[in-house]
Amino acid sequence: PEEPVLLAELKPGRPQRYDWKSSCETWSVAFSPDGAWFAWSQGHCVVKLIPWPLGEAELCKTSERKSRGSKAEARSRGVAKEKTLECGQIVWGLAFSAWPAAEAGEMDPPCAVGLPCLILATGLNDGQIKVWEVQTGHLLFSLLGHQDVVRDLSFAPNGSLILVSASRDKTLRVWDLSRDGRSVQGWRQVQVLSGHVQWVYCCSISPDCSMLCSAAGEKSALLWSMRSYTLIRRLEGHQSSVVSCDFSPDSALLVTASYDACVIMWDPYTGEQLRTLRHVPLHSAVDYSSEVHTSSLRSVSFSPEGLYLATVADDRLLRIWALELRSPVAFAPMTNGLCCMYFPHGGFIATGTRDGHVQFWTAPRVLSSLKHLCRKALRTFLTTYQVLALPIPRKLKEFLTYRTF
Repeated sequence: PEEPVLLAELKPGRPQRYDWKSSCETWSVAFSPDGAWFAWSQGHCVVKLIPWPLGEAELCKTSERKSRGSKAEARSRGVAKEKTLECGQIVWGLAFSAWPAAEAGEMDPPCAVGLPCLILATGLNDGQIKVWEVQTGHLLFSLLGHQDVVRDLSFAPNGSLILVSASRDKTLRVWDLSRDGRSVQGWRQVQVLSGHVQWVYCCSISPDCSMLCSAAGEKSALLWSMRSYTLIRRLEGHQSSVVSCDFSPDSALLVTASYDACVIMWDPYTGEQLRTLRHVPLHSAVDYSSEVHTSSLRSVSFSPEGLYLATVADDRLLRIWALELRSPVAFAPMTNGLCCMYFPHGGFIATGTRDGHVQFWTAPRVLSSLKHLCRKALRTFLTTYQVLALPIPRKLKEFLTYRTF
């Protein structure tokens, strides 16, 4: 694949302030599931919501137009407007979800009756989670319970409005934002998951909604059942804090990224380590042993088709990895990256930086092989154990369980 090309860069619209409360880092970026909206925590307690009505092909033009401030042109074309959410606290985590259409007679519907809408949950410095309606930018409600920073958020991808929050209070909390989850006291907190002894940095729900992975300042990641909310297993193999995790689109693989400069690819069903991706310096002449700390990982993200990974590390490189290879297939130099996320339909990657900026990079476009499409379709509903029980040749089992490519 070609090296990633910088398509556009978005910058905070406010002057830098130097008191710690203004914290200008972009700790989180998020695309809505349909790719129509982009959100980033740009620092200064502000979240920016950017509509992408023209699709990713127009990304560069859209960004240039917005950076010039030509909002009248966007309005004249009937394009949804950019929103600024004043959160009142430093924003750490972001997550989108669709909200189903409200029914006639429903009390206090978050959205107009009969119309589905999009919501954005924001995890804040004081432990609150504020939930916003994207189209209007209105605050819908707050979720209270965490005792410290809400570091990450993850909605169940099936539209059930189950939200998981990860916090520095060392717990994960599961919330039910559906109609069934509402009571007189507010939105129901389904479960508190305790098991970490350090700050929880990251949480990720598998696409099939059966599992939850959480990463804290510990050498092991925890895998939970989303059905019983019990611990399935500890994934042990890293040499330093695990800070990021993500599932493949078919839920058959899990990747964890750590300060130890490694990404480990796991089979979440068996707990087996399938391969390790080591972030060695770009120049092989450098002594790796003295450079480990500069390659500490910040974020890992699967591509939508499940054939690539993107990682951001403290050595100021965005790396793209092909699933079957142990070395990166492409690099891009970036400044102080903190997070990365693929566009839901592929083609580019968004990265957030310590200065509150967001950069958009081209990503390899790939036509999945028929073999991979079949594997992905099968693994979407078959566990590793179910595949191994099939009366098929061993080599086919190894391919379907990602032991071979």
